[in-house]
Amino acid sequence: MIRDITIGQYYAVDSPVHRLDPRVKLAGTLLYIVGLFLVKGFVGYLFGALFLAGVIRLSKVPFRYMVRGLKAIVLLLLISVSFNIFLTKGTPIIQFTKNIAITWEGLSLAARMATRLVLLIISSTIMTLTTTPNDLTDGLEKGLGFLKVVKVPVHEIAMMMSIALRFIPILIEETDKIMKAQIARGADFESGNLIQKVKSMVPLLVPLFISAFRRAGDLAMAMEARCYHGGEGRTKMKPLIYQKRDYIAYGVLVAFLAGCLILRHFGL
Repeated sequence: MIRDITIGQYYAVDSPVHRLDPRVKLAGTLLYIVGLFLVKGFVGYLFGALFLAGVIRLSKVPFRYMVRGLKAIVLLLLISVSFNIFLTKGTPIIQFTKNIAITWEGLSLAARMATRLVLLIISSTIMTLTTTPNDLTDGLEKGLGFLKVVKVPVHEIAMMMSIALRFIPILIEETDKIMKAQIARGADFESGNLIQKVKSMVPLLVPLFISAFRRAGDLAMAMEARCYHGGEGRTKMKPLIYQKRDYIAYGVLVAFLAGCLILRHFGL
């Protein structure tokens, strides 16, 4: 499961989505999430899924590579779906107790919630797979530049978010190495029930935290050695400039949001 987490990783390939301005991809992810929360029925979710499938096709990232990242949220998905199925009041299908039953309304709500969660995860994964950490930092800083008027440290916030996102695959790789080292010494992470598996992961936390703090310290020393003092007076080697394709992408996103509003109006 550790190796299946894809969020925070970058998939290097030349595609129309990769060439888009990072501000477009950030705004697109936000608008897509808003659109998913606007629709009410399965027709709306089908519309969102088809739109996402088109973006995946344009990104040239293998679909199974994105689906692999869903394995990390299977447990969360099962728990959420189970609560909705058994605890939603409505027309009962199977009655277990007075307050616990499988209802038609619960099945519908669970299906919609699971679909929405899967689409949200995949859409966020597309953004990180098609955007380098440097571009993501520049896009966040440029996109949130208006907050500088009210003295918000936009550059520092963008830098922290980018570093945190970049550390995800690094920590995943470090966790995998620690697990392999402990397995070679006789540790067992596979056998037993769910609680036993969780307990077996506890010995990973100490070396993982030590490694994370060490990496954070090394990064801080490297930034200080290079006289990093925030974004004041800094220039960009590759400043972000909107191209024609970016305006076309904005138009497509607005059309998608308009489609979601129309579907919401008709209750679809």
